[in-house]
Amino acid sequence: MADLIACPTVSSESNLEMMAYLADRLTSLGARTELFTDPSGHKANLFATIGPDRPGGIVLSGHSDVVPAVAEDWASDPFEMVERDGRLYGRGACDMKGFIAAALAVAPDYAAAELARPVHFAFTYDEEVGCLGAQALVRELARREHRPAMAIIGEPTLMHLVDGHKGCCEYTTRFTGTAGHGSAPERGVNAAEYAARYVARLLELRGALQARANADSPFDPPWSTINVGRIEAGVAHNVIAAHAQVDWETRPVRPEDGPFVSETMRAYAEEVLLPAMRAVSPEAAIETETVGEVAGLIPMPENEARKLVAELTGANGAEVVAFGTEAGLFQSIGMSAVVCGPGSIEQAHRPDEYVSLDQLGACLGMLERLGSRLAAA
Repeated sequence: MADLIACPTVSSESNLEMMAYLADRLTSLGARTELFTDPSGHKANLFATIGPDRPGGIVLSGHSDVVPAVAEDWASDPFEMVERDGRLYGRGACDMKGFIAAALAVAPDYAAAELARPVHFAFTYDEEVGCLGAQALVRELARREHRPAMAIIGEPTLMHLVDGHKGCCEYTTRFTGTAGHGSAPERGVNAAEYAARYVARLLELRGALQARANADSPFDPPWSTINVGRIEAGVAHNVIAAHAQVDWETRPVRPEDGPFVSETMRAYAEEVLLPAMRAVSPEAAIETETVGEVAGLIPMPENEARKLVAELTGANGAEVVAFGTEAGLFQSIGMSAVVCGPGSIEQAHRPDEYVSLDQLGACLGMLERLGSRLAAA
């Protein structure tokens, strides 16, 4: 875990050093390893298998990237693991290098056993900025004749079972107007004003999404949400803003709510805002970039991954959470999936992020019992 934390795999940087380290460790155990680089060549997914070359088996999945860390806000170097009072501190300690380290720790036991079903290790890039690596990985898995049957995604859940979470669709909408003197606003196209109207329409949609919520939704809140994360526009008080940008997201409870929001906003931009902008300047424009559209994890009446992990941990039930994971992507290609990992999401993305030794011990116990189960299958 110290080695993993020492790799500063912030999403804006390369993860190749960490992926090479993981690949070397697994290859030395006899695992069949594959590295898949992204188009830039600076990021990679790792997919490795221990056990027989046959359909089925279980994936242990974790993302390699972490959010930024401002050293001044930490009690110690965020990229050097420190142990204090039964806790291991460092950026990514719970989100989610603790789980990846636990998976590596039990890998020698898997390699030494006569597994009847394979164990797959799936470590991805850019989860924090749209699950980009996992989207590429599941496309690769979907093309294969031998596809895993289920997945455990080791996000921090305090080792509780999670079988449902909302999706996450992130967008950046850019407005191009025409600059001019603030004393004659009617002579330009104020991108800031049209961005404000766009945001107002987004906020109106919140009510529509609440009305669409299922009465028996297990989520809190039970409806799909919209959040405006950032608005940027203009250069000075007395200048008509020529450019504006809105960063926003929606977290769908139901799969159809994502397209409902994106299509409604597309129509509003093209049919209401753009005609008004181009009546003043034909060059005016509105463009929306899709940062990421990640499927939610839909709670299912039958879920073999949930059943297996419940047996391994002794859990009596499963819950849903507000944060997103890569689990829904595995589910989208026909695999059963459950989220269960060490540490608390309350520690993720914060200064002095940590995972407790007790939580890591519980995770190791689950993974060791999984190995025994697969060897006896």
